[in-house]
Amino acid sequence: MAGSPSTDSPKSAAASHTFDERLRVPLWWWPAAAVVVAVFGYEIQISARHMLWSAIAYPLLAALAAWMLWSMGRTQIRVAPGADGFPPELFAHRAHLPVSVIARAGSVPATAKSAALGRQLDPAAYLVHKFWVKTMVLLVLDDPDDPTPYWLVSTRHPERLITALGLTDAATR
Repeated sequence: MAGSPSTDSPKSAAASHTFDERLRVPLWWWPAAAVVVAVFGYEIQISARHMLWSAIAYPLLAALAAWMLWSMGRTQIRVAPGADGFPPELFAHRAHLPVSVIARAGSVPATAKSAALGRQLDPAAYLVHKFWVKTMVLLVLDDPDDPTPYWLVSTRHPERLITALGLTDAATR
């Protein structure tokens, strides 16, 4: 029967593995944001004619910087096991992909990331890219109903993600 998971396929092993990663910004960005808030707040303080502006500027700038850093780090990559005989699924930010349509996977090291996102990039590819995450995973799709040839997904742990998908890394063969 087409589309049903096979018990002897390597992809069925993904049901026992899970992967969950949040692509947060680096921790050093938070103190850097505090410095930027202090500099801009001070600029507002010395240029304001009333102390009310400086009392409002610091908390407002701090809240804006915290919201920006928090929202940049909300992207989540996870593999959820399938329920009731369905294949596991990869969730990358707001999109999801059944593991059964992934033909092969490969890790993209930091040294090859520029090439993968540069001239070699297919415009129809699906990207979940965070520039502060140095490594990625390339997932080549085999779905005749989908015009997307592959997914490029940022992850700090490409080997663990590929293993959770129940695949082998084509880049290491």
